Amino acid sequence: MVSDATIFALASAAGRAGVAVFRVSGTQARQAIIKLCQPNDVPNPRRASLRAIHHPATHEKIDQGLILWFPAPHSFTGEDVVEIHAHGGRAVTSALTEALRDLPDFRLAEPGEFTRRAFENGKLDLTEAEAIADLVDAETEAQRRQALRQFEGALGKLYEDWRARLTHVLAYLEASIDFADEDLPKDVAEKQTDDIRKLIEEITRHLADGHRGERLREGFSIAILGPPNAGKSSLLNALARREAAIVSSIAGTTRDVIEVHLDLNGYPVILADTAGLRESADSIESEGVRRALQRAEQADLKLIVFDGAVWPQRDTATESLVDDDTVVVVNKADLLEARSPNPQSPIPVSTLTGQGLPELLQTLTRAIESRFADTGAPALTRARHRAALEESAQHLQRSLTATHPELRAEDVRLAMRSLGRITGRVDVEDLLDIIFRDFCIGK
Repeated sequence: MVSDATIFALASAAGRAGVAVFRVSGTQARQAIIKLCQPNDVPNPRRASLRAIHHPATHEKIDQGLILWFPAPHSFTGEDVVEIHAHGGRAVTSALTEALRDLPDFRLAEPGEFTRRAFENGKLDLTEAEAIADLVDAETEAQRRQALRQFEGALGKLYEDWRARLTHVLAYLEASIDFADEDLPKDVAEKQTDDIRKLIEEITRHLADGHRGERLREGFSIAILGPPNAGKSSLLNALARREAAIVSSIAGTTRDVIEVHLDLNGYPVILADTAGLRESADSIESEGVRRALQRAEQADLKLIVFDGAVWPQRDTATESLVDDDTVVVVNKADLLEARSPNPQSPIPVSTLTGQGLPELLQTLTRAIESRFADTGAPALTRARHRAALEESAQHLQRSLTATHPELRAEDVRLAMRSLGRITGRVDVEDLLDIIFRDFCIGK
């Protein structure tokens, strides 16, 4: 249930800025204009009006800014909403916070409370609410595009379409059970089998996306692996364009996983430097090797580095990690040219001279883009979506083997409920609407 309290918060970033935006939402939001502003007449909806802003108790002038009034239900939260655009100095924002706090029944908003009220008032579904958080957190263009598409309802519409189709199936099943004596189409329950199978196929296809949506939210993981002194840490620093890892000629310098975050053509990448792969009597170094191998298993892509100083000799422990999800490079290409002018498939690079780094970045970018290729359908972005869809598909699959229509109807109902949990919309009244619209019950 939505709280009766009127909430407010600084909607813009904290700290010194040109403009600070305060948002107020609730039944008493209009009072913020009347108590704080001069003149205190409420401006026309959705039109910015210049007002002097005063403290409600002392009547001391705080600032002069723009006031926007959004009466319910035509606002972000679905409640009465006021926005105050003031100057962004710390003293101004502090004084405005105190002024709003002193108003009766006003309190500071809790984290996410504006968005939660928007959901509870039917302005957003849960996927759109989650997309707001993703838009705020987006650091790359690809993340922004994915979050915006979800915020515009692409994911919610897909799941609501599936839920609506299941609602229709369940309505027919319920009708065949509860109104068997009425004038219903023959074998109405059996006719829903094809619809259920089609939905299973669509959900299964949607799930088989390689987790691209989740990877895009969290960052594409690349692990740099190779023998000691191959130049892995130097390569990490060269790609990150900063001294993120310690570089030393002493083998075993890197013992823990070191991460840097990159933006490759709009895609978020987590690049991890790992310990050199070798047998060691040092327990700490052995732990570093274990973590390196663990990161190799978890990575979306492996960047295998061989030492150009000994090329074409290859470290067997490193070579065993090469598979289809691997980009292979030979570092120290400045030494490699004198030894072997044709390293064949590996990319020759030199962290000392910069040779081959642009080509390596292009290769990594192409590999990432191929995994995030746009299939046209909106991508799953959260583990909770995936779990609910898998659960829904399981219920539907079980419904096909049900021996009684009541059991099939229950499985379809559970599948609907799983889908409804994704968007936060589960409405039993939908069933009644379809039953009474499509069947002449009680004629």
